[in-house]
Amino acid sequence: MSPFELVFAMFGLLLGLALAEVLGGFSRVLKLKRGARPVRVGWLTPLLGLVVMLDLTGFWLLAFDARAQIGANYVTLIGVLAMVGVYYLAATLIFPDRPEDWPDFDEWYDKQNRLVIGGLLAANVASWFGEMALDAVHPLPEVAEAVGNGWLVLVYLLSGFGVLGLLVALLLVRGRRANVAMLAGVCGLLLVSGAVEPFV
Repeated sequence: MSPFELVFAMFGLLLGLALAEVLGGFSRVLKLKRGARPVRVGWLTPLLGLVVMLDLTGFWLLAFDARAQIGANYVTLIGVLAMVGVYYLAATLIFPDRPEDWPDFDEWYDKQNRLVIGGLLAANVASWFGEMALDAVHPLPEVAEAVGNGWLVLVYLLSGFGVLGLLVALLLVRGRRANVAMLAGVCGLLLVSGAVEPFV
């Protein structure tokens, strides 16, 4: 077993649980919507769930791209546990455990969104610092010599900074319509970032 396989086993397990938590929330909502007690789901909670799933997918790819740099040691495992643990905790807060107790999911979103978004922001910033630390400690020669397509690199960087900027704005802005627009913007930027990342 390679060092990366050891670390990725823990990484994949926790990320898989986080994704399962979000998908389970969507499943509970669909069951409730089709049940006897009507609930108002709205756009906020589902968009937040979509943001978390897209961000988790990008984080999974980021870890795979760093496979040659990741060593199997206690510090690495603690770092993975901290970052992915934050993702998992954020994922558990998106949907209520008992959705039938929340006839309007926008009210749930109002109570939980800052914890979820703050967790995403912390995990993204930590992953950027982790990536820089890996590049400093274990630089890849082919990455240092490669010259990527300039405009794709720019699109990738701008979409990444755009995501961080919108996450900060989501922590500060309380209006529900503005939150819907910003969550949709984060989804769009994550999709753009994911699409151009292989070419950077």
